[in-house]
Amino acid sequence: MKQLVISSINYNLSSAIDLLNAIDSTTYQNSSVGPYYSSIGSHIRHTLDFFDCIISGLDSNNIDLTARKRDEILSTDKESAIHHIYQLQETLLSYIDTNTDYLIHVTDNLGQGKVTVNYTLESILAHANSHAVHHYATIGYILNRLGVEIKIPGFGYNPTTPVSKREGI
Repeated sequence: MKQLVISSINYNLSSAIDLLNAIDSTTYQNSSVGPYYSSIGSHIRHTLDFFDCIISGLDSNNIDLTARKRDEILSTDKESAIHHIYQLQETLLSYIDTNTDYLIHVTDNLGQGKVTVNYTLESILAHANSHAVHHYATIGYILNRLGVEIKIPGFGYNPTTPVSKREGI
């Protein structure tokens, strides 16, 4: 199962690379679309932060999703983001043969303060993947509002969305 989870994540991360290769830096950095005025770069950085928290906390068995690095270079420099994604994909592949028969403590703020819950490696990675897809959907909205048309099949759609409705951007 872990191999399928990691393969799915790496597929979605490769879609992000396809997107970044298809847009220019101005589009990547554009924060003119309301109501949140966030850029594609800020959404990419945010999704990478989520994965980085997992990697950073795995050895200590304490993943803190509130301790994001928020590296602004990833928000503004798409080449740095692409490089970071490649590194992340390699790291994820190294987890395929890792023993994960234990619970991992994951801390997040759900709106009323920090709470720590138990996950498996597979479940936190699946959560991170769904989180990325959610942000990809927002990126699709930003691209639409900017009038930028790119075709990446399935980008921003949950795999459970009926195929007839899952066009991608």
